[in-house]
Amino acid sequence: MILHSDFETMPREELEALQLKRLKATVERCYHTVKFYRNAMDELGVKPEHIKKLSDVSHLPYTKKEHLRENYPFGLFAVPTEQVVRVHASSGTTGKPTVVGYTKRDIRTWSQLVARCLSAAGLHAGDRLHNAYGYGLFTGGLGLHFGGEELGVMVTPMSGGQTQKQLMLLQDFAPTAISCTPSYALNLAEAAEEMGVNIRKLPLRVGIHGAEPWTEEMRYELESRLGIDCVDIYGLSEVMGPGVGNECIEAKNGLHIWEDHFLVECVDVDTGKPVPYGEEGEIVFTSLTKEAFPIIRYRTRDISVLDKAPCKCGRTHVRMQRITGRSDDMLIIRGVNVYPTQVEAILMQSEILSPFYQIELFREGSMDSMVVNVEGSPPLMEQPQEARDRTAAKVVRDIKDFIGVSCKVVIKGVGELPRSEGKAVRVIDHRKK
Repeated sequence: MILHSDFETMPREELEALQLKRLKATVERCYHTVKFYRNAMDELGVKPEHIKKLSDVSHLPYTKKEHLRENYPFGLFAVPTEQVVRVHASSGTTGKPTVVGYTKRDIRTWSQLVARCLSAAGLHAGDRLHNAYGYGLFTGGLGLHFGGEELGVMVTPMSGGQTQKQLMLLQDFAPTAISCTPSYALNLAEAAEEMGVNIRKLPLRVGIHGAEPWTEEMRYELESRLGIDCVDIYGLSEVMGPGVGNECIEAKNGLHIWEDHFLVECVDVDTGKPVPYGEEGEIVFTSLTKEAFPIIRYRTRDISVLDKAPCKCGRTHVRMQRITGRSDDMLIIRGVNVYPTQVEAILMQSEILSPFYQIELFREGSMDSMVVNVEGSPPLMEQPQEARDRTAAKVVRDIKDFIGVSCKVVIKGVGELPRSEGKAVRVIDHRKK
């Protein structure tokens, strides 16, 4: 098994030369094997031979989620289905699911990249991984599973749910790492406290969390309650699945994107034009080594910043800062752009509020209104109503001061808000009903 550490520390000039070679091959293959890309490139007057330098990627067409749905199920595959050994798909809650395919080589590449992520998170052969990502069409469970095995880690394929059983196995199997969404890790921490299980005394030392945006405040909360280091992992099924990038345990300051396999851009959300390193925009990916389902300039809708500054871990691959939100998750309240993670960051600055929260949006006449429901800590709920009212009023002021939108804050009792067994439902938009 090769982790390609030589690629992770490759000088930028060599890395970009490798990217260009692989980009040219990918564009050539997509043009000749995928009707959608051939038509899209012809419409723009772009041919594979026009790609002469990395910046020429900006001449290529974008791929969007709706294009995947329009070509459901296998219209974007670049190989015959006889060569596809596995398919994954999105949930399809807003329409047809998006389907992605993998050849044997794709599965091998994916496993090696997830192994690379786990290695960056501080794991090595002989470690034990409790994998609480969902198994099935969702890429999280199997992605982490195969990557762990590739690294030589003992994997417990727990999947999501069954929280009490999760805690039993965390005690009995003594894993050194856990992989799950940050909201479910929080759920486990709360359940452990209720059951009298001291997770901090277990051998667990690393948490690998992704699949939903989370804040530095959430990292602090998880590390404090679990007594571990928590790192971010990034991926999406349309590009590969988990393993596109990972934070290194040395810095925990941005996700190293594995640029030998993915060309990453940051573009203006509205115009689609590239923005400079260090400026916020929408993240766009082009796969460089995928066989069954190569993708060109996929607009992820994830909002972040790309950083080329050197990292103390020695890896030379560009870092993507923490996802602040998604362009399709952005809430517009009375003309103000609001991301749920902004609200989360404010709530978690208070030691007397719980990290469990949910935002509700309403329309009253022609005006939008936002209600932030958040659980109070047990000490707060034992205080008189006046104390809770003062806490709520302070949060209202902070949201107004830092985000610029007026809202109502409702402090709920412990356990009143739903707990997540996967991705947390942070927003309920009653305006759509």
